[in-house]
This record gives sequence, structure tokens and C-alpha cells, in this order.
Amino acid sequence: MSDDFDYDRSAPVAVGRPRARMSRLERVRARRNRNRRRMIGAAAAALLTVVVVAAVFLGAKLFSGSGGGFTGEGKDDVIIQVHDGDSTTQIGQTLREANAISTVKGFVDAAKDNATIAAIQPGFYLVKTEMSAPAAVRRLADPHNRVGKLVIPEGRQLDDVAEVGSGKVTDGIFTLISKATCVQLNGQRRCVPAADLRKVAEQAPPAALNVPQWAIRPVTALGTNHRRLEGLIAPGTWNVDPLASPQEIVAKLVGQSADHYVGGGLLDTATAMNMSPYQILIVGSLVQREAKPHDFAKVARVIYNRLAVPQKLEFDSTVNYPLDRQEVATTDADRAQVTPWNTYAAEGLPATPICSPGDDALAAAERPEPGDWLYFVTVDTGGTTLFTRDYEQHLANIELARHNGVLDSAR
Repeated sequence: MSDDFDYDRSAPVAVGRPRARMSRLERVRARRNRNRRRMIGAAAAALLTVVVVAAVFLGAKLFSGSGGGFTGEGKDDVIIQVHDGDSTTQIGQTLREANAISTVKGFVDAAKDNATIAAIQPGFYLVKTEMSAPAAVRRLADPHNRVGKLVIPEGRQLDDVAEVGSGKVTDGIFTLISKATCVQLNGQRRCVPAADLRKVAEQAPPAALNVPQWAIRPVTALGTNHRRLEGLIAPGTWNVDPLASPQEIVAKLVGQSADHYVGGGLLDTATAMNMSPYQILIVGSLVQREAKPHDFAKVARVIYNRLAVPQKLEFDSTVNYPLDRQEVATTDADRAQVTPWNTYAAEGLPATPICSPGDDALAAAERPEPGDWLYFVTVDTGGTTLFTRDYEQHLANIELARHNGVLDSAR
């Protein structure tokens, strides 16, 4: 080799004792240490190889759809939640976390071009563990497997209401919630009892039930009366977790309802009308019970006009409310009972809403029709209602209502 390519290198430095100077025992120990180091290195390399292979295998199994996924219709019942805005991939991840499917990609592929899955509603669904991807798609697409769907019609109150005479019972909100929580899990039917929901309404602190700040004071004033939550669970369609506790269920519904009311402009309206949001809610509930939709805004004006006089409202709906019944005409004895709601016995608004008002009734309470009316009466079975400020004219309207066999709305 040419000298042009020579490099200056330092002489090697010896480490440890030269082998020639070692005793026989020291040479044996040195050889044993070398062998041990070689074995440890080989074991570490083998372990690393296993880890890498396992990671690749699991990754393929979870995300590429290979690796022996679940087959068949599944094993045990399990409930999953589909959130608003969830993509198919996100639903697949929820299913995978519940051990309902083996791979996210397998579910996404099986759900491809499935219009029902693409338009699936947020809510709770009953599925199975260890399902094949096509089986998972079929279960989610079947509306019978949606659970916890709660529909509260406008004008319902917390307790069941019996119709005097016919004996017909209208489910109250507690009963509707209870029925919505019923689910069949692995052969056993379970429901959250209405009595447990009522107990929570009585005993749980208002803050623990998500009672909004604008309702804390009147709710607290009623102590442990479950009617303190009347009107705070809004009508509409809600999703209830069948596996949640009674307190969790009530608190979530109250919180979501408060958001709904505020979103509808309740706080701004209350400020503009120099009333509390809770008072507007009470007026809305009276409108809901006392009028047909086409007269909501006029009845709201009658309420405000009477409050301004001041003049007792004298609504039969407020007499019936604590009695949990619906009667065409209340009796003198009923109207004489002093309750926090009876507007025959006291001036002003009742202590709480008397039902859950719908958006139209609330809109009327927030935007009453201009007028000077103090009285109204429905005069025929078609729902025609006459409004007046003059009491003598009101008496004449009542006679017309009696002549037509309609007395339930006389005021």
C-alpha cells in the first residue's frame, strides 16, 4: 500500500490483566463471563424480535382486519353509546373498546354504503360482545336495539295524572323515564323504578341535580317536595343511559333542559319583562294547560294583565295540579284548599310550573299578544274562545258556554 494512504494510529491499550499472567482459575472465570455476556445479548435480541412481531401482529389484527376476528352473532349483551357527530370509525372504536368487534377496519368495511349506519341517531344501543363486523352493523341498523330513548310530550307533569270519570291515566315524566330505562340484559329485564327517581327529586341537593342558578331559590323553598323539580325537565326527545343511577339520570335531564331553555332565549326575555326566568317558565306552564295553541299568546296576556291589577288568576288547572288529576270542573271544596299552587286561594303565580311547557307555550309567555283582556272562556266544542276585559260580557260568554255544554274553560 502507498505511503500516501498511511494513517497515524495510536497503539492499542491493553485492558485487564494479560492472559499469560492469569492463573488457571482466573482464565476459567474470564471464559465463563464471556459466555454469560453472549447469552444475555442473544436473549435480549430474541425478546426484541418477539415484541416487534407481536406489535405487527396486533396492529394488523386491530386495524387491518386480519388475524382471526370474531365470527357469529356475538355472546353477552352490552350497551354502547353513539355520540352526536360520531363517524363510522368512531363508532367502530366504541364497539372495539366494548369488545363487541375485533377490528375497527372490519366494521368500517362492513358498514360501507349502509345508509342506516350513515344516518344513525345519537343514543344508546344494545349490542353483543364478540360479534362479527356484519353482525354489528345489523344490530346497530335495527331500531329495536336502540334503548334509553325518552320522549316527553308537551304539558306532562312529573306524576301520573288520572282523568276523573274515565279512569284513564296519563303517564307522568317519572313513569316515562322509568319505561325508557327498561332493557333486557342477558335474559334479565331491568328498569329504574319511578319511585327511585321521585326519591332523588325529593332528597338530592339542587346543585347535585344540575338545577340552574335561576331556579335554585324557589326549588330550595319547597324543601323535600319532589314537585320542586316540576317544569325543569323539558318536553322533547332525550337519550337516557339505562345503566345510570337515578340521580345521574335526573341530573342530566335537568341540566340538558336548562341548556334548552336558555338556548331559547329565556334569560333575555325575563330581563326584558322584568321577571325571573323561573316566573316565565311558570307562565308558560299555565298557558300550556289553559289554552289551545292558537290562543296561547292571548291567554299569556290575560295572565300578565291579571297579575298587574292584581287579580287572582283562578285557574282550575292549578287546583287539579297537586291532586294529580284532570277534571272538567273543580268543586267549591277543591278550590277552597290552600296549597302552594291553588290560584283561587292566593294571588300571584303558583309556587312552581304545573307542567313542562312546550316551545310554543314558552314563546307565548315570552311574547304575549297585545290586549287588555282579563277574562276568557271557551264557548263551543270546536275550541272557540272569547276574550274580554268587561266582567258583564264575560258572564254572558259563560252563559253561552253553558248553553253549548262547555264549562271546563270558564274564567
